[in-house]
Amino acid sequence: MASIANAGTMRRGGSRNWALSAMLAVIVVVVNLPIITMVINSFKTTDQILAGNDLLPRTLTFANYHYITERTPFWTYFANSFLVAIGATLLSIFAAALAGYALSRFAYPLIRGYSSILLMVQMFPLILALIPLFILFRNLGLVNTRLSVILLYSVVNLPFATWMFRAYFDAIPRELEEAAMIDGATRLQAFFRVVLRLSGPGVAAVTIFSFLFNYNEYLIASIFLRDDAKMTIPVGIQMFMQQYQTDWGSLMAAATLAMLPAFVFFLLVQRYMVYGAVAGAVKG
Repeated sequence: MASIANAGTMRRGGSRNWALSAMLAVIVVVVNLPIITMVINSFKTTDQILAGNDLLPRTLTFANYHYITERTPFWTYFANSFLVAIGATLLSIFAAALAGYALSRFAYPLIRGYSSILLMVQMFPLILALIPLFILFRNLGLVNTRLSVILLYSVVNLPFATWMFRAYFDAIPRELEEAAMIDGATRLQAFFRVVLRLSGPGVAAVTIFSFLFNYNEYLIASIFLRDDAKMTIPVGIQMFMQQYQTDWGSLMAAATLAMLPAFVFFLLVQRYMVYGAVAGAVKG
């Protein structure tokens, strides 16, 4: 009798798991329906998209991908976006990690003031500073250069990244770096060899948010980048939308290709996003 009861319990548990999995699958499809539709439409012609008769294409066509590869500077936009996103992400991570460590470990009045300034900067609307920044960068000869966009993206990401790093550094016991300094390491060496290595989830989280913002940002890039050879993907894709008509097929294909790097990057780093990975490193 006990075995029969156990078998019934296992069947009910399996049924609940299947029902839960089916419900989650439906939710995932509904949430990602715009992306799925975009990918499907990239294999249709513009006329088929505008007709809207079928969700799935009757015949797959790669004409849109051939068009953006052969007749548009899409891969130049792609390279620019990747270069700008990587450069700004690395710069913001380096600066934010040092700033977050200072906020976490030191309590000097100047550092507390810097903490308050970070909050003020994060609440300040960026659009109000674009005109003064444009004038400043024009006088410095940095307009229409990738360096200007990299610097601005790093500054925009700095408040959020600094506070996130501070939260992760607060969770790392001070005894670990103190032990490293007792063994002869300087504070800077203890930071890079101990604290930063143990804050892998924090670095991954900051990297994801910074990279996605830098890769997808449009407003700053549209103001400071003017030439086709310098434009990023969000600005370059706008060229498919003209005054009287839009090449929807090529636009969907370009958007699909533009989505792939961010998607692959997230898959590679998501396994590092485990908060509290260093919990219990030191036992009292």
